[in-house]
Amino acid sequence: MAKTKELSKDTRNKIVDLHQVGKTESAIGKQLGLKKSTVGTIIRKWKTYKTTDNLPRSGAPRKISPRGVKMITRTVSKNPRTTRGDLVNDLQRAGTKVTKPTISNTLRRQGLKSCSARRVPLLTPVHVQARLKFAREHLDDPDEDWENVIWSDETKIELFGKNSTRRVWRTKNAELHPKNTIPTVKHGGGNIMLWGCFSPKGPGRLIHVKERMNEAMYREILSENLLPSARALKMKRGWVFQHDNDPKHTARATKEWLRKKHFKVLEWPSQSPDLNPIENLWRELKVRVAQRQPQNITALEEICMEEWAKIPATVCENLVKTYRKRLTSVIANKGYITKY
Repeated sequence: MAKTKELSKDTRNKIVDLHQVGKTESAIGKQLGLKKSTVGTIIRKWKTYKTTDNLPRSGAPRKISPRGVKMITRTVSKNPRTTRGDLVNDLQRAGTKVTKPTISNTLRRQGLKSCSARRVPLLTPVHVQARLKFAREHLDDPDEDWENVIWSDETKIELFGKNSTRRVWRTKNAELHPKNTIPTVKHGGGNIMLWGCFSPKGPGRLIHVKERMNEAMYREILSENLLPSARALKMKRGWVFQHDNDPKHTARATKEWLRKKHFKVLEWPSQSPDLNPIENLWRELKVRVAQRQPQNITALEEICMEEWAKIPATVCENLVKTYRKRLTSVIANKGYITKY
């Protein structure tokens, strides 16, 4: 996008002279062959600063004109995956030669920053509609209803994995000091799978799933831990159990087992981790565990159990207290995944 040519000092002075003799901006523009908006800008500058000279600038003039800025901003708004190289080529075809850092700086001033795209569950139109239906149907549910839900899920916690603390404060040339490093082993050092549940009253039971979980094992976990958790959390009569639509959870035998036990189950939209507050609790647990830096799988399990038990009930309560905001966000985002 070519930059507009700057007006000469003589032209700027003529605009002011014609303005002082009573001519309108339109008349001045027609006489000098300029846009009315250009004439108005010069006159306003003269009224404000009593000069038509170029004012001192804080640095070099912008390499991309305002029109060029609008063009590349519009391009990345329509397609966020547009590369800086693509934008450099677009501007070059329009007559402006810039570098990739210039593109980054220009977009940053527009509030746009290059970030890694977050991985989220793939949503089909059916998923989107189911999420919207769930959010709209439950939007006006009283807070007391959510306080009587036991939320559950499974998660994987890695040893020496990506959940470990990544950043340290250190001096120059101290990068290999043991305090400033994270120990690693081949293939990540292993991980453990956990099943857990919670309510606003606090964390429920946390179970290490030691084998590959199938529907029979899942029912065994529920049989041994769901009701004891409900009792420990002092759930009111008619409490509701939440789990997602993992095939183990929705298997016919699992549904029949839940029905025979007279457990009320919250109907759940698939692909909706953002609607399950236990995801935030898992994040809290992983941060706590990473800070203690377990050195082997046995220590990892022990630390997980210890830190889970230490999570304050207030953290659990606050996650559920703001549940209506999650539903509002899903509706505002037209059914797509929201920040959680």
